[in-house]
Parts: sequence; structure tokens; C-alpha cells
Amino acid sequence: MTNFPVINLEKLNGEERNDTMEKIKDACENWGFFELVNHGIPHDLLDTVERLTKEHYRKCMEERFKEFMASKGLDAVQTEVKDMDWESTFHLRHLPESNISEIPDLIDEYRKVMKDFALRLEKLAEQLLDLLCENLGLEKGYLKKAFYGSRGPTFGTKVANYPPCPNPDLVKGLRPHTDAGGIVLLFQDDKVSGLQLLKDGQWVDVPPMRHSIVVNIGDQLELSPMVSTGVWSTV
Repeated sequence: MTNFPVINLEKLNGEERNDTMEKIKDACENWGFFELVNHGIPHDLLDTVERLTKEHYRKCMEERFKEFMASKGLDAVQTEVKDMDWESTFHLRHLPESNISEIPDLIDEYRKVMKDFALRLEKLAEQLLDLLCENLGLEKGYLKKAFYGSRGPTFGTKVANYPPCPNPDLVKGLRPHTDAGGIVLLFQDDKVSGLQLLKDGQWVDVPPMRHSIVVNIGDQLELSPMVSTGVWSTV
């Protein structure tokens, strides 16, 4: 199987632009995923988000997660569990209206950092959508407009922790699924591989890379006839 596609966004600014655009096109058509490096999000900001997220989990969510899983008997299961995931999550909504001020237990530094993070991710997502427009022969901004609702675009962050599981063969961190959104930006742990995608009937590990962003073409892009006419993949 060919290597998982890695896109160096900096190469769009030089002589390798055409080759890079072709790599993005191939990744969308044949994978529905690609890994993005040199994407413009400062590495120190990514490190800060990771640190604050882990601190928040340890201080505010870890014990509740353990108690919940114990109450469901998931820490001592003997057969495969198919209706629950071994993950601890909360959701931040950025657009059309932010709910960051409403999330309990977040320290002020975390709220401030996540607001900055969200603004940068929004700009990156819009840049990626315009690159997809270019590959599809659509006018710049078309995909952004296509997903505007009556109140504007919907944009949020799922913050997820996947603690060590005593029975990883019986309880999955996250069950097989597709992502319903338009374009999804994923940040995975760079030390522990866990993210997989199904390609040609086989599960493929997404290689963990420090400070990279995994880009996933969501169902709304893949399935929308006015956008892709079925030429892109979602897995």
C-alpha cells in the first residue's frame, strides 16, 4: 500500500505548487485524509493547547471518567463492548456563537488560548477549502458559502482524551465511524499511534507526527453533489 499522504503547505508558495496541488487532489480522491505540515499554526501554541488540555483532564475530568466507567462495569468487561467508547470529551462551539464562557472548570488561560487557537484554525480551514475549490475548478470561497446556514457556518472543537484502557481488545477508544462535517482538522498524540482509517478494506495507521494536522474530508463534502459530484473519498 502507498504511504499515507503528507502535504507540506509551505510548498504552495514556490515552484512545487503544482505538484503540491496534485498531491492534495490525489489525497482527497483516494484517501479522504492527508497529514498537513508547515501549516502556519505556531508550534508553541499547539504545545500550550496540549499542555492545558492534559492539565484540565487530570484536574477536572479524570476521576469522573474513572467513576463513570466503573459504574458501567467497563473496567472489568469480559466480552466486546459495541455501544460505548473509551473516551473523555467535552465540546467547544466557536461559530455561530461561542460557548467557551459556559464550559465549567476551564481556567481563564485555557479559555483565552482556545479562543486564539480557534481563530487560527478557522483561517486554516478556509484556506484549505479554497485549495479544494481550486482543484475542483470552483471560484474561491465557493465551498465556504456552500456550508453557510441561516446563521453562518458551524465550527467547533471536540476535546478528547483517551486514557489507558485495561481491556483494549474489548473496548475501543472510538468505534468505527465517518465524520459528518465538511472539513475536519485532527490533532493526535505524536507519541502513541491510535488513529486509523479504513482504506481498500484494511485498517491503516495514521502516522503520528509532531505538530502535524490530520485533515479529514467529511461526509458533507464527499456526499454533496453540488460540491464534489462523488469524486472525493470519506472513510
